[in-house]
Parts: sequence; structure tokens; C-alpha cells
Amino acid sequence: MTQFVTFRLADTFPIALRSEWEHLWKIEDNEKRRIELEAYLDQGKGDCWLKRSEIAELVESNILNHSGLPETENPPDDNGDCDDRTAGSLKFRYQLRAWCIMPNHVHVLFKVGGVSMSEIVGSWKKHTSRLANRGLGKSGAFWAEDYFDVYMRDAEHERKTVRYIENNPAKAKLVLDPKDWPWSSARFRDAVGVLRLPG
Repeated sequence: MTQFVTFRLADTFPIALRSEWEHLWKIEDNEKRRIELEAYLDQGKGDCWLKRSEIAELVESNILNHSGLPETENPPDDNGDCDDRTAGSLKFRYQLRAWCIMPNHVHVLFKVGGVSMSEIVGSWKKHTSRLANRGLGKSGAFWAEDYFDVYMRDAEHERKTVRYIENNPAKAKLVLDPKDWPWSSARFRDAVGVLRLPG
């Protein structure tokens, strides 16, 4: 199955600004609540550690480096290495479809392989939080515990989601052309829109 996941930094809904966002969590319709919360995220509240290129790069590298890797009996260690990678395996951890690293949150669209979605997202967050905190000289929560996820119903739903993800930096007025955002799959799309992953 293919899933769209959004996860965010721990401080994206600051307590000091509770009056701005508290009502958003109370919206009963799941889709409407997700849309409103993501619009709030696009305002760039919090420290926005992902604006720093070295932090965005480590997050993107971690997501890219494990796409399409065979499922193994031994999950990646803290360095992201797998001990038992067999080229002949038909089961993959996940396969990337699209991603975008915004200043305070991350969108990823991926096809889930032999590992559960929660394990995949958990491993991204665990590995990158440790490295990011080390690089920033800080400790404590880097990512918020929760995340949003949406299952792709069909190919059209997936196409719309790819457009949403890759256009997010332009919608948030960070760039004019989505291909100019340095931490997005948009820059790896060929002339007909096929994703050509590096390496």
C-alpha cells in the first residue's frame, strides 16, 4: 500500500501560541483537520531547524538511503546500516514516490514493503533526531511524537498527493518553482514527470 505521511518538529505548535492552533485539533472531520494543521505548519512556527541545510540534508539522505532496500531480519542500526542485505530479496522496506522537507515538517509518499509504516517512520525519526541534536548541540525531543498519514486510494489520488507534496514550498512562498527547492523530489522529476532517484 502507498502512504502519505507528514511528521513535524517538536516545537511546531508552540505553547505560547496555543490560541492560534488549539481549535485546529478539535476539527472533527479528519481530512479537514489535516488540511488546516498542514496550513498552520506552512506558516513556519517554531525554531524551523530544517531550514538549516545540514539538518535538511541528513533527513533527506536518511529517507533516500533506505528506499528500495531489501527487508532484512536485522533492521538498520543507529548508523542506518543493515547487516543482512540480500540482492535477491523481493520484499522491500519501502519505495519512495515523493518527498519534501519543509522548514518545520516533512512530507513523504512511499509504498510500504515488508516493514510496517509505523516502523519506517519511527526509524527515520529516531535516526535523524539523534544526528540532528548532535549537530545542533542540543538534546531532548527533536520530532513530535505523532504524525499524519493518508492511504492512497488509487492512482489519481497518488498523482494529486505528489503535486501537493512537491508544490508545498511554492505554496508556502519559499520558492517560485518547486524544482528550485533543494530538499524535494521535484528536482528529480524528468521532463515527463518520472522520478529519477539519484545514485
